[in-house]
Amino acid sequence: MKRKILRNSLLVIVLLTLTIALGGCAGDKAGGESSSESSIVVGIPQDIEDSLDPHEAEAAGTREVLFNVFEGLVKPDSDGNLNPAVAGDYSISEDGKTYTFTVRDGILFHDGTAVTAQDVKYSIERYADIRSKKAQESAFSNIEKITAPDDKTVEIVLKEKDADFLSYMTLAVIPQANENPAVNPIGTGPYKYVSRSPQENIVMEKFADYWGEAAHIEHVTFKICSADTLITDLEGGSIDMYPRATASQVAQLGDNFNIKEGTTNLVQALYLNNGNEYFSNPLVRQALCYAVDEQQILDLTADGKGTIVGSSMFPAFGKYYVEELADMYPQDIEKAKSLLAEAGYPNGFSFTIKAPSNYQIHVDTAQIIAEQLKAVGITANIEMIEWNSWLEEVYNNRNYDATVVGVDASNLTAGAMLERFNSDAPNNFINYNNSDYDAAYEKASSTTDDAEQVKYYKECEQILAEDAANVYIQDIASFAVLNKKYDGYEFYPLYVQDIAKIYIVEADE
Repeated sequence: MKRKILRNSLLVIVLLTLTIALGGCAGDKAGGESSSESSIVVGIPQDIEDSLDPHEAEAAGTREVLFNVFEGLVKPDSDGNLNPAVAGDYSISEDGKTYTFTVRDGILFHDGTAVTAQDVKYSIERYADIRSKKAQESAFSNIEKITAPDDKTVEIVLKEKDADFLSYMTLAVIPQANENPAVNPIGTGPYKYVSRSPQENIVMEKFADYWGEAAHIEHVTFKICSADTLITDLEGGSIDMYPRATASQVAQLGDNFNIKEGTTNLVQALYLNNGNEYFSNPLVRQALCYAVDEQQILDLTADGKGTIVGSSMFPAFGKYYVEELADMYPQDIEKAKSLLAEAGYPNGFSFTIKAPSNYQIHVDTAQIIAEQLKAVGITANIEMIEWNSWLEEVYNNRNYDATVVGVDASNLTAGAMLERFNSDAPNNFINYNNSDYDAAYEKASSTTDDAEQVKYYKECEQILAEDAANVYIQDIASFAVLNKKYDGYEFYPLYVQDIAKIYIVEADE
């Protein structure tokens, strides 16, 4: 339902600070092919801080860059379909337990060596081992055996049928002979890794022997840039493209850019450390939900664009998404105050929001939330930290009160959004602990019946919403900005950047 927008004097200040008037002008496509020496510089908000090793990488910002270098047996397209990639084809047995993949003829790694079934087997087993130490991966614990009877064939036998299993086969296939993929990343994608200068850039070049449709642009540089200099960088030409611009940033640009509008396919929230003194109390968490006006956040940060969400699922997941959960906590200041008093905090309290400074949308959202919470006597202090510090302090060590960030799915499964909230999940960075949730997720992840899985995943979402595990906000509107000499950008239902689709627009005759 449409939330009533309240603007007190303080929020007007925020509105003026975050001036947003959507602008931009899209140019016409006049061509598609580029010269063999073409190049593009893509701005990104943070360096790769976790790993260039695709099996170790966890951060969404890392995965979106590595999408261009690595591929799995199957690969998602911009419509969310899983298409054969390293595997030229595959079959699934009638009982749904045996998957047989045939390695694509002629496919090569970036070092020129042929991809074999043994490389595929090694990659799956390596990934499963690494992930089992970091998070629950029921898809891999469900594997009974993997065999490579010859150089072209991989057979995977499951203990139980799993309708989502194929989506996990997007994991990167890497050479078994590569002893240090974190330093020397070698994949099969349309671009191959060239170099990395920490805190400056990551350089790639077109892979001439790519098995599929060749990339249009020869040289790609992912350049780390600050929100403070983004507009200057774009207008001055030091970067050609920025895929995660905010509406306020778009409004500051001239008309020399193509602006593509889509969604980020993630859940932005005020994520609460449920192990914190205040946020261990569900009454306090519910009070925060009633104090925050999500529609106002959308209005002030994105000219009303974006989709309000009420739990840890975004609309692109279709049958799993529960739209009505967004209406569970309409802004109600008196209700919020009453819940705080019942929880033992009639005069409110103070806490700190650690916001990643390289993501302007999260910083802006944190500032608005802090203003809104003043109405119920809560003081939210904002501490802006660099992304590598955020990963270490918030995600890994859970040393925080609250944070504003977006959480995505690592693959095209609803389970990837929900598994992190199991009480014993290693990546449960909010320290959530709810036995009813654990039971519902176990039922969802263990059933082989699609209708049952949907039912229990929705139950998980309902529990997260009712228990106010976090203050859920939105699936953020996303604006990809390209200099008008480029076009071809496509949004994906995953947090990725497919640079191979981008081309240089031919000049009008």
